[in-house]
Amino acid sequence: MRLNKYIASSGLCSRRKADELIEQGVVLVNGKKITELGFNVGEKDKVFVNKKLVQPVKLQYYRFYKPAGYITSADDEKGRKTIYDLLPENLHHLRPVGRLDKASTGLLILTNDGELINELTHPSVKVPKTYLVTVNSKMHIHEFEKMAKGIEIEPGKTAFANVTVLEADNNHTTMEIVLFQGMNRQIRKMIEYFGYEVKSLKRIQHATITLDGLKRGEFKPIKPQQIKELKNFLNRIK
Repeated sequence: MRLNKYIASSGLCSRRKADELIEQGVVLVNGKKITELGFNVGEKDKVFVNKKLVQPVKLQYYRFYKPAGYITSADDEKGRKTIYDLLPENLHHLRPVGRLDKASTGLLILTNDGELINELTHPSVKVPKTYLVTVNSKMHIHEFEKMAKGIEIEPGKTAFANVTVLEADNNHTTMEIVLFQGMNRQIRKMIEYFGYEVKSLKRIQHATITLDGLKRGEFKPIKPQQIKELKNFLNRIK
């Protein structure tokens, strides 16, 4: 197995990051520093990264329906509730792919596959994420057009969104919003730009993985066929 794939299969990082670690000279195989990117290792070889032994692990993939009131973190200095308070200890080693803020709900992919996490979150790969959003007023078509063309939500940061209106009256607008970026609180900041307030925000799909069949606070393994479809999808959009 290629050394970078071996390191990535430990869940430590992506293959790209593994290549960087190899080039930095912090990877040892059987006590010998390796800087050759195409180096191969076998089952009996001992691989150390920054003096820590790494070994391939069984890759796990779960869907989780995050409820409101929990932060997407392993721990919190302020003592707030985290998603790991809802997960059994045998899943605490899994990392979320991206984040949902405390007030938001919906789909989180949890995995120990560092390479997949990198592919789903790297800015160079435009992975669609779909949200069901309700705001406290009727929005107008020119505002949706502006969201598609881009809004500067922070100095030097322009956010884009594709919007499909599902329901609207004078007191609310419910819409499906698709993002291809991963900016912090992006939807909320875009809505606030127009002077509105987000009443509810739920992620319903991330790439090919959906929230279908999950109740709030529930988690389920992602089927191998779904992972295969997800990785095929990522290969197509790279």
